Amino acid sequence: MKTIRRIIFNNDVKVLHGNDGAYSEINNSSLKCKFLPPVEPAIIVCVHLNYRSRLDELQRVQPEAPTYFLKPTSCINSHLGEVIRPPGCKFLNYEGEIALIVGKTAKNIDIAKAGEYILGYTIANDFGLHDFRDTDENSMVRVKGSDTLGPIGPDLAIDWDYRNKYIKTFVDGEIVQESNTSNMIWSPEYLLTDLSRSITFNKGDVILTGTPSNSRPVEPGSVVKVEVENLGVLQNTIVEGTSSLLTGVGATPKDSDHIRSVSLGSDNN
Repeated sequence: MKTIRRIIFNNDVKVLHGNDGAYSEINNSSLKCKFLPPVEPAIIVCVHLNYRSRLDELQRVQPEAPTYFLKPTSCINSHLGEVIRPPGCKFLNYEGEIALIVGKTAKNIDIAKAGEYILGYTIANDFGLHDFRDTDENSMVRVKGSDTLGPIGPDLAIDWDYRNKYIKTFVDGEIVQESNTSNMIWSPEYLLTDLSRSITFNKGDVILTGTPSNSRPVEPGSVVKVEVENLGVLQNTIVEGTSSLLTGVGATPKDSDHIRSVSLGSDNN
């Protein structure tokens, strides 16, 4: 399987081409490099609910069609990057996901040909800062768009087949999410086809395909890993932010029954 990795090595950005996540340029484990996101998207679109287990957990009825929200590109993070929980917040949730990477300009495409527009896939963790959910329920701007909340990587897999693959999330070594892509309601091809009716996608743009049940809050110091079969492992560490949110302007972090119902899921019962 062909894979692509972007790194910073000796202050230079390097694009590595390998197989199955192995790269001859960095086969010496003593070499220190910084991971970069495998692509630089102009657009990031996320589907709200796409795993049956998540629908059941939240006691939601399957919608007639997928619903979506946008993440700003400024929230993009990388493998081994730190994810910031701002001071005063306590509902920062992990969401292990698979990210579709667009391969060429896609507009009003035919679903039968959607695969021709997919460059490949990578791993994502669609962290959500649910302390702002009461005010951002519809837009999700701060919930899902705050800085560092969009890790993707470490590799872009070109020939990976998403069908019937396990997806697992770990917190400090313990499995907290576990499912299979066969439990998706809408396929990646369906999502790209649907969205292309309204949005023109270009090479490198990203579509996040949803998370299974058991998204839960994590604390500073926690190490979160998302593992996808034959795709690799994305790892990030949660840190406490050093700058307090300004008061007197805009929404402040909240704790409410609605926030807890989403952030804690079935644990809130």
